[in-house]
Amino acid sequence: MLTADQISKLQHALPFWTSLLLVPLIWVSAVQGGWWVLLLPVATWYLFSGLDFVTGLNEENADPQIAAQHLKWYTAITLIWTPVQFATVFGVIWYAATAPHLSLLEQFGIAFGLGVITGTIGINYSHELMHQRSKLERWMADILLAMVLYSHFRSEHLLVHHRYVATPKDPVTARYGEGFHRFFPRVLRQCWVSAFGAEKAMLARKGKAWTDLSNPFWRYWSLQAGMVLLAVLLGGWIGLFMFLVQAFVAIWQLELVNYVEHYGLTRRHQGDGKYEHVLPRHSWNSAKRASNWLLINLQRHSDHHYKPDRRFPLLQTYGEADAPQLPYGYPVMTIFAMVPGLWRRVMNPRVRAWRAAHYPDITDWTPYNRGTNPLPR
Repeated sequence: MLTADQISKLQHALPFWTSLLLVPLIWVSAVQGGWWVLLLPVATWYLFSGLDFVTGLNEENADPQIAAQHLKWYTAITLIWTPVQFATVFGVIWYAATAPHLSLLEQFGIAFGLGVITGTIGINYSHELMHQRSKLERWMADILLAMVLYSHFRSEHLLVHHRYVATPKDPVTARYGEGFHRFFPRVLRQCWVSAFGAEKAMLARKGKAWTDLSNPFWRYWSLQAGMVLLAVLLGGWIGLFMFLVQAFVAIWQLELVNYVEHYGLTRRHQGDGKYEHVLPRHSWNSAKRASNWLLINLQRHSDHHYKPDRRFPLLQTYGEADAPQLPYGYPVMTIFAMVPGLWRRVMNPRVRAWRAAHYPDITDWTPYNRGTNPLPR
């Protein structure tokens, strides 16, 4: 187990700063154009998948009781990312929207690359920040999410997903046999509705209407409107086009990861809308070293659900007996998710084996597969 002295050293934290290397890559794409616009997808999806193969697994855990003052090099990367991403997104839009050497197709490709950054890194870092108690960090999470027009993710994630994961009430728990192409449009609709409903219900318990200014959706809408306006001011209609493309790509990246994280994993329904507690076995995990550097240990997902506010360097990894393990890291698995036949061939036998190991007494999985079990109380 890693001690405070070991984990506090800069060299141990530096691999998690690899996200900064994506910033010069998007500028190379914008300046060079042509095939260079493919640089970001190649780097994040294929390069890190290759690095996973080379670097192998990291199953070493840090002492979860390590104090915050030993984690400064880790928290620093999530704190500086918001201004870095803001400058990158709007700087690239300003440059590329009027660059004479870029065609509309190349501008689309650059915007796609921006979306890879804002989805793979930006939304992931916002996820880390929104779980912290600091108002500054939560504000930074809101700004990052506003840049991809998905601000309601904070409400949905904190108020719905963590409470109802692996039950029919959680939109982002992918059902067994549900392809991503069906999952994606479903969650785009259901997540917004569930997030707004959760905030409205919280206000109602305080005797307030949803129109009360304490509803965070007013902040979400204001920030998002400001981002859209800035894109138009900097790049006109092309700037707006590029901004919307990157936002959509980022959302697609997020929901691909959501799809992978809990596919086919369900909590036991104990009757009358009661479900067993969330356990490590209700999330898919991966100990692949390089992709965990890029995703700041998001693949240690079971421990995140056990201790949501635990900072990423302290998240624990589990063995196969306690938490199901993916055959590859998230970059490879999200590529598989886009090919339904391949996904089912890789994952469905694993889900069936997981069910046999943990719930051998359940013989009829139809209500779990269809999400027709009673909603949790």
